[in-house]
Amino acid sequence: MILEWICIIIYSASLVMILFYALSQLNLLVNYLKAHKETAVEIDPVFLNPDQLPFVTIQLPVYNELYVMKRLLQNIALIDYPKNKLEIQVLDDSTDESLEITSNEIDKLQILGFDIEHIMRVDRDGYKAGALKEGLKTAKGEFIAIFDADFLPDPDWLHKTVGYFQDPEIGVVQTRWSHLNRDYSILTQVQAFALDAHFTLEQVGRNSKGHFINFNGTAGIWRKQTIYDAGNWQGDTLTEDLDLSYRAQLKNWKFKYLENVTTPAELPIVISAARTQQFRWNKGGAENFQKMFKRVLSSDHLSFKTKFHGILHLLNSTMFLNVLIVAVLSIPMLYIKNEYEHLKVYFIVMSFFVISTVIFFICYWFMYRNIYGGGFKKFIRYIGMFFAFFSIAMGFSLHNSIAVIEGHFGKRSEFVRTPKFNLSTIGSNWKTNIYLRKNMSPHVIVEGLLTLYFIFGMYSAFIVGNQGGDFGLFPFHLMLALGFGFVFIRSLTDKQ
Repeated sequence: MILEWICIIIYSASLVMILFYALSQLNLLVNYLKAHKETAVEIDPVFLNPDQLPFVTIQLPVYNELYVMKRLLQNIALIDYPKNKLEIQVLDDSTDESLEITSNEIDKLQILGFDIEHIMRVDRDGYKAGALKEGLKTAKGEFIAIFDADFLPDPDWLHKTVGYFQDPEIGVVQTRWSHLNRDYSILTQVQAFALDAHFTLEQVGRNSKGHFINFNGTAGIWRKQTIYDAGNWQGDTLTEDLDLSYRAQLKNWKFKYLENVTTPAELPIVISAARTQQFRWNKGGAENFQKMFKRVLSSDHLSFKTKFHGILHLLNSTMFLNVLIVAVLSIPMLYIKNEYEHLKVYFIVMSFFVISTVIFFICYWFMYRNIYGGGFKKFIRYIGMFFAFFSIAMGFSLHNSIAVIEGHFGKRSEFVRTPKFNLSTIGSNWKTNIYLRKNMSPHVIVEGLLTLYFIFGMYSAFIVGNQGGDFGLFPFHLMLALGFGFVFIRSLTDKQ
């Protein structure tokens, strides 16, 4: 019975953690709805006198971006802002032929009168954080706008954002990501769904009540003074954006999130690219928890709710580990439930935790309705999207849990960029992308075994007990089998 009790304790602890996270999401939903009610129409502050516009530096940190560099620079050239108050820094750590393409495009823009500089380093020390820090040394702008290589800001982007810095307490303005290729596949749809939840429910829900949010690494603009005051960019985590965001807010700088200003970007279209991005984000989240949680808890000026949301924010990625634990232990728990009659009351109490899924379903519906609109047809479509999102997210739980464990235990790893594709030019020939990984992730074999494991869990529903089976966990095991099966099959069929 010792092993059974160990399963019960670990299973219960993970369920409680997931419930806490769900309740925090519910609180963010309440904040989100209140924010929309209070500020139904928000007018962007602008500089009425063009002469008062501040000097802005746009930083473009890039590394081996052969397929998107021309598009990026041509788009940045469309930014509507006085050339005498705009500087562009291309922070280029590339080591391939994209260097020549970038250099040629920069020459063209310089001829057109743009103040644009091609900054190259000897090595990638500090990765993206190191490149941003290097560029900051010579940046002329009072404000620093940052765009990753696949982001395409609208021409009026600076006019929609820079005016908020008339409030001297604001250190960062972050805009919402939108998606150039949302409907490319079920994989891109699920990624868009997850990001939309973050950029609506979470960012607005936290920001509207003064809780900590994060600069998302791109599509935002910093007050240069804020970066220096917070200790500058640091490359000791894989999510330098989250790290600097927390250090800045601990210094009492305010962040302004603009839900209604969108910046389109490209979603990874192959599973290997999605794996790369997910691993970096989730490991970086765990690294930042280890780096920042004591500073958050010991801060004198933060309220209890802000600390609560901050800790759970830093633990976002760790929820994948809890999901994996609950998933793996759910099948032994199914047998324990039907073997030990005296534990019946415990399992009745445990059934309460299905409310976590209900909370997520409700929260994400409001997000989905706000973006796509309501109505019966949209709700039916949402049910399918929610089912697909939850299944595939759980299918990534092994991969992401490994990243989380490495992050918490301080294992260092290289900053691996997410391959970009630019389908408008490469089209259906995306498999020729030279940046795709050639080797299959070793986690794929385990994900295939977990697919079979959860199919066994579905089978177990028919044979346990003496009352004709137990189907309470059958939907859960079905979603797990489909999720891990999707990740496993796509990993085999997509060129790695």
